[in-house]
Amino acid sequence: MDASFSPEQDEIRRTLRELLHSRCGPRELRTALDTPAGHDPGLWTALAEQLGLPGLALPEAYGGVGCSATELALACEETGRALAPSPLLATAVLAAPLIAALGTDAQRAELLPRLASGKLTAALAVPGPALAAALALTGDNGGDWAGGGRAGGVQARRTEDGWRLYGQVDQVLDGHSAGLLLVAAHAGGFARSRTLLFLVPGDAAGVVRVRQTALDATRPQGRVQLRDVNAELLGDEEGREVLPALASAGDTAAAVLACEAVGAADRALERTVEYVGQREQFGRAIGSFQAVKHRLADAYVAVQAARSAAYYAAWATTSPRGAGNCATSPDEPADKEQPGTAPPAARLALAQALEALRTAAAEAIQLHGGIGFTWEHEAHLYFKRAAGDELLFGPVHRLRAHAADAARLFDTQEVAV
Repeated sequence: MDASFSPEQDEIRRTLRELLHSRCGPRELRTALDTPAGHDPGLWTALAEQLGLPGLALPEAYGGVGCSATELALACEETGRALAPSPLLATAVLAAPLIAALGTDAQRAELLPRLASGKLTAALAVPGPALAAALALTGDNGGDWAGGGRAGGVQARRTEDGWRLYGQVDQVLDGHSAGLLLVAAHAGGFARSRTLLFLVPGDAAGVVRVRQTALDATRPQGRVQLRDVNAELLGDEEGREVLPALASAGDTAAAVLACEAVGAADRALERTVEYVGQREQFGRAIGSFQAVKHRLADAYVAVQAARSAAYYAAWATTSPRGAGNCATSPDEPADKEQPGTAPPAARLALAQALEALRTAAAEAIQLHGGIGFTWEHEAHLYFKRAAGDELLFGPVHRLRAHAADAARLFDTQEVAV
């Protein structure tokens, strides 16, 4: 395993950091959050056209760059540093891999090039606060999280004209603005209960969407109502199972989110170190006080440990050949790995990264003193990102518990005396 970055990976990180520094500063960030979409369309166009970020991990045959999830994770580390609001997570990390894994040839050919170019954005609509369960991050995703009967959620029924969907989905990342909705719905009734994925245009008849107020404004969320909406089944009913595909996508999403959280934690810590070196008390910089040094040292160790875990997880979720280079075979299917065979490195890395971000953000607020508690300062945005991500993809103790169960860590075994 070569742990060093390739020149291509270094160039992706450098170019993206420069672009975000000039286009997504504190003032531009707050302006973008106040728009109806919750992000800057101009920045999204720049990320798509200049860097090809939405198609970074998609095959060249579908208009992508042909790199692996490692490059996408490293790119998201930079977007995490800037807390850049964009449809990247919902489109490239959650929706596109599922379309690539489950879609028919016609669906892939129609949708993936548009997603790779950034002209089409997508959102994964999972009922209620069940995103972590659907992606098998905090437990087995074989439950009734998609709804059914009294469980609510989204119901799918087959008619002469095709499939029709009815129900409501809350807390959909970019669900209020995405051009394409990838909806998880319950079908088959009690006798043949199953979960299927459906493609629904964002402007389809019967779709009602509204942006919700979220704890973390840098991750815009929407409520989606489906009122007897005509939908297209993703793939075919005899194709690959939806639940294993969601679990496989969850491994990649966890690794990407871990790198993103590490980027945010690193930037929060960096800003705090700069501040304590300038703020004076009793005639000296507060950063010279031993207690402050100890707190920042603990935060630094946590961030660096989380970075190592996140990088390993990003490497482990790619092909057995390892990470570090773009894919050499653009026609290689995206679902070549069987979900569940990979170690739980991604879930553990995500738990460690979220914990490090929470620590770094909390120290940032405390050590900035009175200004750290103000709305005008950016410290609270990093703390809200930590809390918001844990609500969406955690909590941390559930991530670790599921990883321990997957590794059979606490299975009873006979011990030789």
